Amino acid sequence: MDWKIELIFVPVTDVDRAKEFYTRIGFSADHDQVPFDGLRFVQMTPPGSACSIAFGTGLGSRMQPGDQDSIQVVVPDADAALSDLRAAGVEARGVDEQSWGRFVTFDDPDGNTWTLQQLPPRDEG
Repeated sequence: MDWKIELIFVPVTDVDRAKEFYTRIGFSADHDQVPFDGLRFVQMTPPGSACSIAFGTGLGSRMQPGDQDSIQVVVPDADAALSDLRAAGVEARGVDEQSWGRFVTFDDPDGNTWTLQQLPPRDEG
C-alpha cells in the first residue's frame, strides 16, 4: 500500500499576506474557499510537487504562526533556487554545503522556516 503525503498545514497570521507571498515564489493557488463564516481554507502547491500546503482561519491547528520549521523540499539546483527566491524579494539564506546535500533556507512572513535541499550526486556503483 502506498502512503503519500499530500497536505501540510502552515500556521499564518494573515491569510492574504501568506497567499501573496507563496504566489510570488511560484506556488499555485489551488483552493481559496470560505465554506461558512469563520472558516477559510487556502491550499497552495509548490511547482512540480505532489504535496501541497494549507493555511487559513478556523482550521484548529495547535501550531502558532512561525512554529513550522520542519518542511524540507528537494530542488534540482540550490544556487538557482537561492537566486529565484532573492529575485522574488525573499531574504533566503544559503547555500550551505554539506556532504548530504546543498541547502537554502528562508522564512515566510510569519517566520515559518523552509529548507530547500539539492541532493548530492548518487553513487551509481
